[in-house]
Amino acid sequence: MTPAREHSLAAADGTPLFVADWPLDAAAATGKGVVLMHGLGEHSGRYAHVARFFNECGYSVRSYDHRGHGRSGGARGDVPDAETMVQDAKLAIDDFARDFAAPPLLLGHSMGGLFAAYYATRALSPLSGLILSSPALSIRLSGAQKLLLRVLGALAPGLGIANGLDSNYLSHRRDVVEAYDGDPLVHAKISARLLRAMLAAAEYTQARASALDIRALLLVAGDDHLVDAGGSDAFHAKLAPGVGTLRRYTGYYHELFNEAEAGRVFDDLRAWLDELP
Repeated sequence: MTPAREHSLAAADGTPLFVADWPLDAAAATGKGVVLMHGLGEHSGRYAHVARFFNECGYSVRSYDHRGHGRSGGARGDVPDAETMVQDAKLAIDDFARDFAAPPLLLGHSMGGLFAAYYATRALSPLSGLILSSPALSIRLSGAQKLLLRVLGALAPGLGIANGLDSNYLSHRRDVVEAYDGDPLVHAKISARLLRAMLAAAEYTQARASALDIRALLLVAGDDHLVDAGGSDAFHAKLAPGVGTLRRYTGYYHELFNEAEAGRVFDDLRAWLDELP
């Protein structure tokens, strides 16, 4: 696997978005591509092994850092609204898609899975399929969290506060947890605006799930302490017949691609890719 080709794109408001591409050599290229959307607080660099997998399956790969994350611009953990998130995604996806005969696949993990599903249900660009890894399709807030959201939303909507994520529940692999905790590009912040964007995206996506007309694969952790897996069940149940496939992994933590038994997840993903037209 060759090193990623790193560059940046300028969002509509001028915010720089860091992009990493893993293109196949011309001789091996199949004309197929996939765009990866990472989760809250992390960055695209944590998906190099996933990009390698897709390269081996014949796909060129693009990943990018959401604004407020990784090497992209913006205050850490903040975003103006849900529309800004998907317009950033559209910029990255449409720019990537110009080099391919067929529309790309879209893969999102956790928060990235939520916004990938939101993007797909809004049909903002042609896609060949949708892959969701532990997507945050349902967000439960306690009474205290709802009060804090109202207060911060009124007084300091862009202020980044602790997101409450417990890294011990990312993976059963201690090396994964330690690498995450020691990663200087990882942060633990979320703003009221970003949380509001996630809530709005989840509401819309669940309401419009039945309209999705591209194949969708949901990869769901059976022991997820970081997102409400019930959101995946609800979304899958609303999909039209033949559209959705759900795979649940008993005992797995949130980061399915980083679990000790991740080979099973990759095998299921490969089988699903092989069935695409």
